[in-house]
Amino acid sequence: MPRAVWVAVAVGIAARLAFALGYWVDKPLTHDEREYLLLARNLADGRGFAYLRPDGSPAPGEHFGRAPLYPLFLAGVMQFTRPGSVVNPAAATSPPAGAVLDATPDIQVDPEALRAIRVAQSCLGGVIVWLIAWLAHLSAGPKAAVAAAALASFYPPLVWTPAFVWSETLYGVLALACAGVLMVARGWAGLAAGALAGLAVLTRPAMLFFLPMILPWLCWKRRWREAVLVTLACAMVVAPWTLRNVREYGRFVLVASEGGITFWTGNHPLAVGEGDMAANPDIKRANLALRARHPGSTPEALEPIYYQEALRFIADQPGAWVRLMFRKVYYAVVPFGPSYRLHSTLYFGASAASYLAVLPFGLMGLAALRRRGSLPAPLLVLAAASLLVCVVFFPQERFRIPVVDPTLLVSAAAWWALRVTA
Repeated sequence: MPRAVWVAVAVGIAARLAFALGYWVDKPLTHDEREYLLLARNLADGRGFAYLRPDGSPAPGEHFGRAPLYPLFLAGVMQFTRPGSVVNPAAATSPPAGAVLDATPDIQVDPEALRAIRVAQSCLGGVIVWLIAWLAHLSAGPKAAVAAAALASFYPPLVWTPAFVWSETLYGVLALACAGVLMVARGWAGLAAGALAGLAVLTRPAMLFFLPMILPWLCWKRRWREAVLVTLACAMVVAPWTLRNVREYGRFVLVASEGGITFWTGNHPLAVGEGDMAANPDIKRANLALRARHPGSTPEALEPIYYQEALRFIADQPGAWVRLMFRKVYYAVVPFGPSYRLHSTLYFGASAASYLAVLPFGLMGLAALRRRGSLPAPLLVLAAASLLVCVVFFPQERFRIPVVDPTLLVSAAAWWALRVTA
């Protein structure tokens, strides 16, 4: 790998640290961030994978089951901070200086823990810069690697994502590494690709869409051994957690029970085709009404109910559902929708402008790579799977950034490198 790539990796880490530690401080936490931190603190303190207060009582609110690997990662980072990163304010006389308060005044997050997490994720962001450069190198050579690394080091959505306590950064590392291994590996190396895929599934279950799409490609390329090894390795990584879920909940839950409510949110008469409940108050009220009809039901018990409700809407109103699907396809590509308006004008402008600036060059790069016969097929399958997730559930910027945006950066860098070479 050219030396300039390593310089770009270092610059990329510095840019992420500057944003996370110099700008994104004392900001309110999102619902997902609070849940991840609560799970991580319970894991770090030995209370298990559960939404509990420090005294062992259940945390209030609706909490759906999540994939385990990211909370485990956070718990590992928390081990390097002082104990008590999440405390019960009822037992504290005053919050820590600079504490970021949960919207439900049940959780206080020590800024030291947040800083450690953001530092760790900024370093993972540097790994993503390297992976993007590596994928570009495999597709179009060293010039493309340098261009891709330079783009990725300063690409705004990739710079600010590590500042949030979201699983996207860790997922991006695992998913992109899996695609890269499949591009170069043969034979027994399929075990590594399968293990990476399994770890990605345990980080974000959306990776499950990738497997049934990549296996036919491997078979089409007559890479039978890799197809079998990827399947076996992925199953071996995921199976222990699935068995734990069966024992814990008394029913089959492959990875997490959040899939039902996510599917229902994106396939509902009140859905607009983009964004989660935070961007759609009508859906939020409908969710409260559904829960009121099933008092006392656990999130795991509600999961099949959410699926049934969504499928009933699809069966009863197929025309409305088809129109909704077209809106999803539109919003999966076009960076405008209700969820974008939840952010500041600066955030929205930087996000939309950076994505739209790269998109045409990415598409031209794909055309150039196709003519050259060096399309990064596993990466493109991964991107297609990510877009399919947006269409099946609902589009959101967070779902696009870990895979689709790096794919565009790789292909845009390839376009520039091939153009210069020509």
